[in-house]
Amino acid sequence: MLVPIRKGRGRGEDSAARGTEARVAEAIGLAQAIDLDVVEGISVPIAVFRPATLFGSGKVDQIAGQVAEERIGLVIVDHALSPVQQRNLETAFKAKVIDRTGLILEIFGERAQTREGTLQVELAHLNYQKSRLVRSWTHLERQRGGFGFLGGPGETQIEADRRVIGDRIIRIERELETVETRRRLQRDNRRKSAIPVVALVGYTNAGKSTLFNALTQADTFADARLFATLDPTLRQIELPHGTKAVLSDTVGFVADLPTTLVAAFRATLEEVTEADLILHVRDIAHPDTDAQAKDVAAVLAELGIDVGESERVIEVWNKIDLLPGAVPRSTSSDGPQVVTLSALTGEGIDELLNVIEQRLSAGRQIYEVELSGAGLADLHRLYELGEVVRRVDTPEGATVAEVRVPDESLSRFRKSFPDARKAKPTKTGG
Repeated sequence: MLVPIRKGRGRGEDSAARGTEARVAEAIGLAQAIDLDVVEGISVPIAVFRPATLFGSGKVDQIAGQVAEERIGLVIVDHALSPVQQRNLETAFKAKVIDRTGLILEIFGERAQTREGTLQVELAHLNYQKSRLVRSWTHLERQRGGFGFLGGPGETQIEADRRVIGDRIIRIERELETVETRRRLQRDNRRKSAIPVVALVGYTNAGKSTLFNALTQADTFADARLFATLDPTLRQIELPHGTKAVLSDTVGFVADLPTTLVAAFRATLEEVTEADLILHVRDIAHPDTDAQAKDVAAVLAELGIDVGESERVIEVWNKIDLLPGAVPRSTSSDGPQVVTLSALTGEGIDELLNVIEQRLSAGRQIYEVELSGAGLADLHRLYELGEVVRRVDTPEGATVAEVRVPDESLSRFRKSFPDARKAKPTKTGG
């Protein structure tokens, strides 16, 4: 595992802020995500990127010697390689070489479970391979996980057949158009039902799936491996005062996420662009949490989403249980509102649910209800059907309440409280 470090500059505009150890650890984690046995992770300082081999000749010879001595069969370069660089390094190392993009595509190839996910990853793979040698076409027959970068016994390298690749790309794009149409209809139906959508986004392994499970009481797959979740998952949740919402868990982002993947997954990621509320989940205990947040912002910017939109985005600072010092406090001052929590222990989950409901309910009509005498028996219905944002119990024994009512409960509320009158929204409760 080779991690090139540009002297004086990092990978991308913001990667100078990344720690070398964290970058090496992430690269190793990517390889281990598909159960590769990593012999060693090496950071390689580079003054000038060489067009033929990326590394200088001395470093290439040094690495080739180690590859031969330790009988290494695969070398992963945590950087984009041109086809020429890949071929030259394979010749020098006498071993298979893949770059960061190839590794991520391989991971996605193994992770995809649904037909849609498989097609999206295959489309990204084919676009990536257009100018490269194709190891084998066995991936099209789905005979193994992944997409053939790592190869297998008896595989031979063949020149890419551009016509075959082009035909396959056209067929996949047509199938994905059908998927996109179906997703659009589903989103239209959700809009008609007035059920808001809350989307989880964040760097891979930030804890999105664990948070998804905590919020929905579901049992979706979640572990510490990078890209544990690939196919989107949607579940309906009920918030503290009865508001219903659809929660969407999406694929994790990563530094230098291949543009081919962003393009291929655009239909899926539209679940984020169409969401009423976006929860940007951050691993606040990670040493590179700020750089990771910028990477997520960069990918979302490609989708036309500005994570600085304070009205639409909530930053969820996860994994506070791993912080050695004082836990940062939730805040709503400058920029997006911040909620701190631990999806694993459950600390802060209730606060997040309340914040979600307040944000989704903002702007909804508030009704004033006065109950007295026998009508007080219906007080519990106010809490069942809406969010009681203000309540006053008078000396005469009456109760005056201001209730924010979600759209889906409005008809039942009016039937239960026909004398309710519209009130001006108060600042209390959101």
